[in-house]
Amino acid sequence: MTKLIALYRKPTDVEEFDKHYDAVHTPLVRKYPGLRKLEITRITGAPIGETKYHLLCEMYFDDKDTMDAALSSPEGKAVARDLMSFAADLVTVFIGEASQS
Repeated sequence: MTKLIALYRKPTDVEEFDKHYDAVHTPLVRKYPGLRKLEITRITGAPIGETKYHLLCEMYFDDKDTMDAALSSPEGKAVARDLMSFAADLVTVFIGEASQS
């Protein structure tokens, strides 16, 4: 499976970020065509010291072609527009291949 991974740094206003993420952004992400699984992790700490991260979102697709199609779809473009409107300076996005051990 191919994963699209979004890692968010702590926002200045956590409450406002979470409100938008939960009420607006997540429902848009759920509309990705071909999305197999959505996993959102609220980061609560680190083994040593404090963490600079707030949230990790993993979006699973069957393969890279399916993910690419989702990202270029109207739904994918809506997700990207929304992301840039509220978290452009907070997010880093990765692509990975998931394997089960």
